[in-house]
Amino acid sequence: MRAHMPGASGTALRAADSCSQPRLECSNPGALSQAFGCSIFPSSMATAARRAGAALQREERGDVTCPLLFIQLNQLLNTPAGLEWREMARWIKFEEKVEDGGERWSAPHVPALPLHSLFQLRTCLQKGTLLLDLDATSFKEIIDKALSEQPEEAELQPALKERLAALLLLQPQHQPTKSLLQLLAELGLSLCQGKAKGRSEPRTQVSKTPLKEQLRNRFKKKVPPGAEAAHVAVGEVEFLEKPFIAFIRLRHGVSLGSLAEVSLPSRFLFILLGPPKVKAYQEVGRAMATLLTDELFQRVARQAEHREDLMAGIEAFLDELVVLPPGKWDPGARIPPPSHLPAPRRRTAVDPLDQQPHGNGDMTAAGDRASPGHPHSGEELERTGRLFGGLLRDIRRKAPWYGSDFSDALHPQCLSAVLYIYLATVTNAITFGGMLGDATANMQGVLESFLGTAFAGSIFCLFSGQPLTILSSTGPVLVFERLLFSFSQDHGLDYLEFRLWIGLWVAFFGVVLVATEASHLVRYFTRFTEEGFCALISLIFIYDSLKKMLSLADAFPINWQYRLDNVTSYSCTCNLSSPGHSSAGNDSSLPSPLATRQVQPLLPGRQERPGGEPKVSMCDPSSPPTSSLQPPATPAGLSRTQCLDRGGHLLGTSCHYVPDVTLISFLLFGGTFLFCTALKHFRSSRYFPVGVRKLVSDFAVILAILASCAVDALLGLETPKLLVPSELKPTNPARGWIVFPFGANPWWVCLLSAVPAVLVTILIFMDQQITAVILNRREYKLQKGAGFHLDLLCVSLLMVVTSVTGLPWYVSATVISLAHMDSLRKESATSAPGEPPEFLGIREQRLTGLAVFILMGASVFMAPVLKHIPMPVLYGAFLHMGVTALNSIQLMDRVRLLLMPAKHQPDLAYLRHVPLRRVHLFTSIQLLCLALLWLLKSTVAAIIFPVMLLALLGIRKGLERIFSPHDLSWLDGPVPGPGAAGPRPRERTEQGSRAEEVGALLGASLGHSRRGAAALARGGAMAAR
Repeated sequence: MRAHMPGASGTALRAADSCSQPRLECSNPGALSQAFGCSIFPSSMATAARRAGAALQREERGDVTCPLLFIQLNQLLNTPAGLEWREMARWIKFEEKVEDGGERWSAPHVPALPLHSLFQLRTCLQKGTLLLDLDATSFKEIIDKALSEQPEEAELQPALKERLAALLLLQPQHQPTKSLLQLLAELGLSLCQGKAKGRSEPRTQVSKTPLKEQLRNRFKKKVPPGAEAAHVAVGEVEFLEKPFIAFIRLRHGVSLGSLAEVSLPSRFLFILLGPPKVKAYQEVGRAMATLLTDELFQRVARQAEHREDLMAGIEAFLDELVVLPPGKWDPGARIPPPSHLPAPRRRTAVDPLDQQPHGNGDMTAAGDRASPGHPHSGEELERTGRLFGGLLRDIRRKAPWYGSDFSDALHPQCLSAVLYIYLATVTNAITFGGMLGDATANMQGVLESFLGTAFAGSIFCLFSGQPLTILSSTGPVLVFERLLFSFSQDHGLDYLEFRLWIGLWVAFFGVVLVATEASHLVRYFTRFTEEGFCALISLIFIYDSLKKMLSLADAFPINWQYRLDNVTSYSCTCNLSSPGHSSAGNDSSLPSPLATRQVQPLLPGRQERPGGEPKVSMCDPSSPPTSSLQPPATPAGLSRTQCLDRGGHLLGTSCHYVPDVTLISFLLFGGTFLFCTALKHFRSSRYFPVGVRKLVSDFAVILAILASCAVDALLGLETPKLLVPSELKPTNPARGWIVFPFGANPWWVCLLSAVPAVLVTILIFMDQQITAVILNRREYKLQKGAGFHLDLLCVSLLMVVTSVTGLPWYVSATVISLAHMDSLRKESATSAPGEPPEFLGIREQRLTGLAVFILMGASVFMAPVLKHIPMPVLYGAFLHMGVTALNSIQLMDRVRLLLMPAKHQPDLAYLRHVPLRRVHLFTSIQLLCLALLWLLKSTVAAIIFPVMLLALLGIRKGLERIFSPHDLSWLDGPVPGPGAAGPRPRERTEQGSRAEEVGALLGASLGHSRRGAAALARGGAMAAR
């Protein structure tokens, strides 16, 4: 029978409920039932419970820190050279064993222990030597104190003490982690000398200073800064008749020279030596090491004052064990580390209301519950009751961070983010600029899109509350611009002047919303609303990238009529004579599509690549053969451009030949997308060192784009390229850079504009604030706070400038902003073996966004460089952004569940607590709302699209009549009630509540009744205050 560790399995502690069961009477205080949640002798453990609870409370208040422990297990072995200490296993969070042969470490795995070894360990701690807060400076001094402080019933004779001391002071043989070069060098030495070198000589004592192999050990890179060491030594000694046991905690971390594999200050030591007739010493040592890896036990062990304190920690540890029956699994199997571990606070957070079973779930703690993801109760969304009160509070919150918003950007990762987001923003500006030009007769085109993005984005990054937001033209705004231009044309109104007044009204309404703290309504944006909007924008990105690629088939037709047998009949000649003088036979010999079909480039203004034009003698495999061609009137050898420049015309079946540009464009498009995805996941690869993997992952999109550009350059085909404007003049010559408010339209238009301005205000408010909510989710661990009111004010004031200058309107771009956040993720520099790097948050700063928009403005002068980037490559990056954003929402996980049989579904938290049919119903309603939004956006009913965004809030409120509050709390999150806007709890109150949880946990787990546990919790809360 094996016991799995509580920290690795994640099973929640349920001591409070188990203690409510009737108690049993027993005369044996050491009965096994005392190891579980209800002790049958609670009075003997009451003091230990209070002490352990107080220890945890002191740490929760920040009085005590708990560094990570590196634990090494040394075992005494009998070798031909004599007794020798040899390193057999090590732990940081998971166990690693030395494989047979002693040359290789195993993969990190969850330790599986015999249950009996834990009971033996408890007996060892009860009967052995216990030294707490020992003041010692060397390993020899520690051993002398341990031998002199033995209990009377276990005291050794002086001769045995000397022999035991000499044995314990022997230098252990470590198994350092070596690089590939070191292993190859040792292999060469072994071949030359007949044996491997590198181990210290046996029978030497522990050195007072670290050895060279300790200092060169590569494993130290895996140990986080500030870590301490714990030593476990076990073995069989023939001259002992009874076990020698000692548990030692040093008052301060002390470097013990060459005792450990890595040079670290040591804090704990556990020694177990005994006669050979008992074979369980190694398993007891593994049990001790595993106990010390448990964060809750380690915290108790650091603060223990008496032996009973350690016993209390063991009782709590045993209460969380998960036991696997023998014969139902392979004891030799190694369980890989889980992807996520429960935090110690979640393991101690026992809430009786959350212990009740619901639906098809189990009684896990409430810590698994998915939070709504944004600060519903945060200070940013509390109402002050004063005009511009929320705005002033945003400014006061963000002002202290302004200097660090620039200094925090001094990191190589920010360079990758700048290049990635710059190319994404350029592509977005060209795409939406071209669409705006088509929709508004070039009143707003690509150049206006570039200048507007550069200006608005730079101002927003300098003064906004959340500078990680990227401003851009969005799909919903483009829909409104198209409708507004059509309305102006149909009613004879000047489009830009009408648009100016709408923009001024929108700015006024936006300032009013900021003054009245309307961003408070963001509290009602739950996951249902966020996911619907984010999915819509992500699908727009995916749809537009695919639509652009499919349009290549029109601009560069695929050669479906190619016939290899007719290749000798394809030709094209240049006729410099006037077309009117050609014979009728010559004219009739040309196929009709040849006379009318013109090859349109993918983007306006696309130029022929010099030297890449087909010559007049080249054969076209796309046209049928013909025999009635006019002989050339001029010498052959002229290119197509030269022929047309001289006033000639082309004759022949291959004159309008287009190579398979569409095919290579789709290959570049798909290759860029797959390359981006693969390199992004390279961080978790098994190949190359951690630093290389991080660097490749940070620059994944840039490397993918550069690789695709190199492939395109090597092939030399005329794929459509990125062309940016090279002159600073309006796209439409009929307009200027300043739009005047009066003159072209009747005076009443300025008043009528307020009606469509209301719809635009709703659209801007919803678009901006939903994106802000998504970017400020709790899971991003932002430290500098949000600025909902300040962001809305910046967007509103920018509406004035962009309307007066006739530039596009800008609002937060959800997908690009999420890509910006993802490119700035911070992770821990070191991680324990088997543990994924810890997500530390986002690199919050203003410089990356500012640099992106400055580069946007300078793009006009970088046209000679940018023209070498193929558009299919950028569309592949677009597709990657859309797919990444779409996969980041829970909706996609639930959509996949619709296609999975129940037995193959992943173990998601909400599936444990909500019936599957209810999950599918919630997903179906979300998909229907998403389909309705898409239809409204794509039809003439797009004018009411902003109202539909508001309607999502009403639909979410109506879901409360279909789903229970419990189901919604897992699938979506609660909508704030009338009392939800209360003051934010003080930090001291939060600490007090955590102390109550810890006190209640320990009181219940050590055998108190519910009333006694509550009293202990109140005592813990008073101690916290």
